[in-house]
Amino acid sequence: MDWRLEESHVLQEQDILPEDTDEDGIYESFQLLQIDVECEPQEREALPTGSASWCSKNVQRKQRHWEKIVAAKKSKRKQEKERRKANRIENSDNSNSGIYPQHSKRFLRSLTKEKLLEAKHSGPRLCIDLSMTHHMSKKELSRLAGQIRRLYGSNRKADRPFWICLTGFTTDSPLYEECLRMNDGFSSYLLDITEEDCFSVFPLETLVYLTPDSEHALEDVDLNKVYILGGLVDESIQKKVTFQKAREHSVKTARLPIQEYMVRRQNGKNYHSEILAINQVFDILSTYFETQNWPEALKKGVSSRKGYVLQNSVE
Repeated sequence: MDWRLEESHVLQEQDILPEDTDEDGIYESFQLLQIDVECEPQEREALPTGSASWCSKNVQRKQRHWEKIVAAKKSKRKQEKERRKANRIENSDNSNSGIYPQHSKRFLRSLTKEKLLEAKHSGPRLCIDLSMTHHMSKKELSRLAGQIRRLYGSNRKADRPFWICLTGFTTDSPLYEECLRMNDGFSSYLLDITEEDCFSVFPLETLVYLTPDSEHALEDVDLNKVYILGGLVDESIQKKVTFQKAREHSVKTARLPIQEYMVRRQNGKNYHSEILAINQVFDILSTYFETQNWPEALKKGVSSRKGYVLQNSVE
């Protein structure tokens, strides 16, 4: 059909209409200009598939596609709802068993802070005596700063952390500067720092100085005691420095029960040593405090390079 011819025909009919044509006549004339569109909404559903125009087929295709999207979204929402429900049940079970599920970093930091502050009031206390660092070399100070970092990191991860106090530690000392340089966020560590000596900060009867030269093996971790570790990295291995310091102040001493649960193992260098870094000693104390098992704790902290193995590990 030629639209132009049809339009011309309609105009001709309009030209011959009299000027006084009534409204009904004008309406009938304009009806001739209407275009019959086959894709009206009322007709889409009534049209059979075989006789549907290209427009209705396109609409139907889009409608089917949209229905698929809606169905997929409903299915996804249902699966997400079931997953959240399962997570809530799992989290509840984990909380009851003392196991923490995966959480955001902010939540974990808040939880760690809460545990550390709780240890300050009711947990075991550990003191690191840093009053002997003035004779240490730059290399030894760097090693000690690294040990403090690892000790603090282990304590943060512990389920039952200790409250840590650094005594004899001045902010203008080379060790403090080394700790700031090597340990990110050292100034924000949750622990106590004081320039006073450990023997002045705590009552003497509560102190137990841990030293490998003691005659008494440590049997248990007492919440009423403060355990002291000598912050000393001495490559020349000066013997009994911490032991003599404890005796001068009439403070009890103890050593880790390495001799009671471990035996010497033959090695090429015939090397056997009970001298451990402060972070290794702490790992042993922390593990024992959580497990109440000395063999398990010693196995974690005493490296085989020290020449000792557990008694039941001997072939």
